[in-house]
Amino acid sequence: MSKKITGGHLAAKYMKQMEQVDTIFTISGGHIENLLDGLSEYGIRTIDVRHEQAAAMMAHAWSVYRNEPGVCLVTAGPGFTNAITGIANAHLENVPLVVLCGRHPIRDDLKGALQEMNQIDMVKPVTKWCATCYDAARIPEYLSIAFRQATMGRPGPVFLELPPDILFAEIDESLASMPVRRRHKTRVSPAPDELEAAARIINGAQKPMFLGGTGIGMSDCGVVLEQFLEKTGLPFALVNYGRGVLPDTHSQSVNPGGFTGLTAGLPMCDVIVAAGIRFNWVLQSGSLFPDAKVIRIDIDPAELDRNRAADVGLAGDAGRVLEQLLPLVEQRSHEKWLETFKKAYTAFMTTELEMRSTPSDPIHPSRLVERIYSAFGEDAYYVADGGDTTYYGMSGFSSRHRAGVLTPAGGLLGCLGTGIPFALAAKLAHPDKPVIVLNGDGSFGFNSMEFDTAVRHNIPIICVVNNDCAWGMIKHSQEISLGPDRCTCADLGLRHYEKMVEGLGGYGELVTKDEEIVPAIKRAVDSGKPACINVLTDPTVTSPATILFYQSFSGLA
Repeated sequence: MSKKITGGHLAAKYMKQMEQVDTIFTISGGHIENLLDGLSEYGIRTIDVRHEQAAAMMAHAWSVYRNEPGVCLVTAGPGFTNAITGIANAHLENVPLVVLCGRHPIRDDLKGALQEMNQIDMVKPVTKWCATCYDAARIPEYLSIAFRQATMGRPGPVFLELPPDILFAEIDESLASMPVRRRHKTRVSPAPDELEAAARIINGAQKPMFLGGTGIGMSDCGVVLEQFLEKTGLPFALVNYGRGVLPDTHSQSVNPGGFTGLTAGLPMCDVIVAAGIRFNWVLQSGSLFPDAKVIRIDIDPAELDRNRAADVGLAGDAGRVLEQLLPLVEQRSHEKWLETFKKAYTAFMTTELEMRSTPSDPIHPSRLVERIYSAFGEDAYYVADGGDTTYYGMSGFSSRHRAGVLTPAGGLLGCLGTGIPFALAAKLAHPDKPVIVLNGDGSFGFNSMEFDTAVRHNIPIICVVNNDCAWGMIKHSQEISLGPDRCTCADLGLRHYEKMVEGLGGYGELVTKDEEIVPAIKRAVDSGKPACINVLTDPTVTSPATILFYQSFSGLA
C-alpha cells in the first residue's frame, strides 16, 4: 500500500535527509503548523524566538559560523514583515539565508483572507530568488532550488512561500521525488593575461596591502590565502566575515581590528589587492588610496569596477583566483613597509591604546573592551552591536577563530539589534566556547527579549552593555553638527537592563567601577546562565567611527 505524507512533513524530510539541516530558527504560527510538526517528526532542532527579526538574524549568523545556509521559518503576514529587516541585512551582507514562510491559503486568494498580502513582491528586492510552491509534490524540488540559489555564485537570501493548503495536503509519497543535493562551485576564472597582469603589479609593488573581506570567509580558503601572502610578503588586513580566516596575530597582519585604523596607512599604499570586499562608504568608495594600483577579486563581476575602477579585475571565487595567482607571483618580503604601516596605525591609535591600559572613572569604552578581553582571551567568540560600540568591539577584540569577532559586516544597512541573535547563534554553533556580545544600550533594546529564548533553550551567552545612557553615535554627531544644546531624541537615561535579564531567569549585575568589571564577568560565567553585565561608561567619549558616520551622511568627507 502506498505511503501518505503531508506537505509539511515532506519539506522537513527533504531538509533533514538531503540538505542535512539540523537547526531552524522560528516562531510558531497557524499557517506553518504542519511544517513545524514535520520538523519535530524528523528530528530537526527548532529554536523558537520572540520576534521573527531575531529568527532571520540568528539564521544569518548560523550560516557564517557553520559555513552553510542558515534556515528560518516564519508565519504569514506580520511574521513575514517582522523578518524583512533580517532578510535585508543578509542581502546586503551576501549571506546564504533560506527563509521559509507561510501564506494565506491558495483557495482564499482575493477573498480578504487572514494575513492575505503580496509577500513575494515585497521581498523580491532583497532576495536572490523568491517563489511560491503551489503543488505539495513539488516541495522538495522547490527547496532544492532555494538551497542552490542561496549558495551558488554570490551568496544571498532566498524566500520560499508555502501556503497552508499545500503544507497540510496529504499526498502519495511516491509522487514526490527527492532531488539530489547539488552545490555547484563557480568555475568562472580570469583570463590568463589578466592573471599575468595582476602578478606583474604585485611583483613590482613597493608598498602593497591585501584587503580581504566576506568573500574570503565564504570561500573557506585559509590554506591558499596563507600560501599566497607568505610567498608575496604582502601585509594584510582581513575584515567583515573574512576576519579570522588567518589570525590577527599573524606576522604579516596589520591587525587593524576595524576599518578606521586602516585609514592611517592605506593612503600610502602603491598597490591594493582587494579580495571579496566592496568599496562602499566605509572605504570611502575606494578614494582612501587615490594613487594605488588596484587589483580586485570578486565572485560577482559587477563589483570589479564599482565605485573605483580596477587596474586589473579578476572575477571568480577568491580561493580559486589565489590558487591561479600563486605560481605567477614572486617570493618577496615587505618587512620594512609592514613596519612603517604598523607604526602609522599605532600612531593613529595612540590615545585609544592608552585608554585600554588605564583605569578611568567613568569607564572608557576602550578600557571596558580590554577588561572583557582579559577575562576571555582569543579562544572565544565576540560579537559587537551598536554604533560606537561596534567600533570599540572591532578594534579591541581578537579571536583565533574564523568569524571570531563578528559585527554587522560592512555597515551597509547599519542594522542595530544583531548582537544578541548573532551571539545566540554563535553559542549554538560552538557550545564549548565562551560567547560574549558587547551591546550598546540603544541596540540592546531591539532584541533584548531574546534573553527569554536564551533561558528557555539554555544558551548561556554573556552580554556586556556599554551603557552611556544615550544613542551615543547619534548624540555625538548631533553635537558636532547642531551643538550640544540641540540634541534631539538622543538620550536614553539610566536603565537597569541587568534586572530585566534577571526577571527573565538569567543573571544580571550592574557595574560602575573599573575594578568591578572582571569579577562581575566571572560571577556571570559561574552562574551558568545567560547573563547581562550592565556597565556604565563615559557618555562624553566619541569614537572615530562617529566622525566617519557624520561625514558620510553630511557630505563632508
